[in-house]
Amino acid sequence: MNKLKILNDPIYGFITIPNSLIFDLIQHRYFQRLRRITQMGMSYLVYPGAHHTRFHHAIGCVHLMQQAVNMLRFKGVTISDEEENALYIAILLHDIGHGPFSHAMEHSIVNNVSHEKISLLFMERLNKEFNSNLTLAIKIFKGEYHRNFLCQLISGQFDIDRADYLKRDSFYTGVAEGNINSERLITMLNVVDDELVVEEKGIYSVEKFIVARRLMYWQVYLHKTGLAAEQLLIRVLQRAKELNNQGRNLYASTALTYFLKNKITIENFTNETLEVFSELDDYDIISAMKHWQHDEDFVLSKLSKMIINRNLLKIKVKKKKIKESKLDAHLTEFMQAHNISKEEAKYFVFTGSISNQAYQLKHNQINILFKSGKIADIVKASDHLNLKTLSKPVTKYYICYPKEQAHT
Repeated sequence: MNKLKILNDPIYGFITIPNSLIFDLIQHRYFQRLRRITQMGMSYLVYPGAHHTRFHHAIGCVHLMQQAVNMLRFKGVTISDEEENALYIAILLHDIGHGPFSHAMEHSIVNNVSHEKISLLFMERLNKEFNSNLTLAIKIFKGEYHRNFLCQLISGQFDIDRADYLKRDSFYTGVAEGNINSERLITMLNVVDDELVVEEKGIYSVEKFIVARRLMYWQVYLHKTGLAAEQLLIRVLQRAKELNNQGRNLYASTALTYFLKNKITIENFTNETLEVFSELDDYDIISAMKHWQHDEDFVLSKLSKMIINRNLLKIKVKKKKIKESKLDAHLTEFMQAHNISKEEAKYFVFTGSISNQAYQLKHNQINILFKSGKIADIVKASDHLNLKTLSKPVTKYYICYPKEQAHT
């Protein structure tokens, strides 16, 4: 069977699969599941085009990684065939642990089990199936390999993951501000003392990358309507879990029922749990909510209807913390309007905060290599006044409440 296939991607054009091992990993059902996991969670309720999946993104990352390896070798950086392959595997599988609608899962039906931890469990499981051929990839993924620049390509402030998702998400949402020139950035990469650097002439591309990241977070990833939808989804799953704990047998797929009935933490995330998790995707959640909108429980049915029919909560975002009195007023009004308890009303009226930091000064910095051989962090190297400001976290506060109270 010919395993050196070519895929057509709307962003990069033709993408080649580098070797038969990568082909077999793509064909594996664990990876095929990513076709059923939306890359941007509930963002399609704001940007109708944002229906692309984690599958698209992972394939795009492999393509960019091939470009990075070729470019670094062209500049005289030694990368062995084994290291090259490990990079492709690590970047292909870096998001394999994402649950339905990407991030909502981590806060509702599992207890603080991050998608990175689940990705690692999948990789270790696949390593057994593929005769330990993923061992080096796992080492690089965990950041434990002695050649640090290989780890930085997988996870850093300018890594292949970000190079793809900013460009891809910008394309599918139609938000032009996020459209970075990934290919040019990759062309400017180099390695000094096993650390990744960007050559001096790439400095403006890096500035654009950091600014694009900030704009994409405020305009897309932290868009207030998308945020309200994701918070509703988290609460739907929390309510379903609560009702299950009270002895209700809610309609749900076998995989979803398992997570609603069991308290899953990283300590009890067994092989059996992983197997069930591998059958869980966006369709389980959508199908359950379509059913739950007719449930006798007021909270579950109303929350489900809100998402299915896109009749979301009103959300207000402020620079200062929301006053308790404001929250209490909305809670009381909703309790009285529907004759429900405060605990039930809290599913519809709540506050929270969001934070955006486009660049972190102390963590895996983006270093610029000058022609003189000097190396400086992008913030020091750049004459862009805003970069220092962009490295400070900005926090905003929000309150959500039902639209029928929106007159306040």
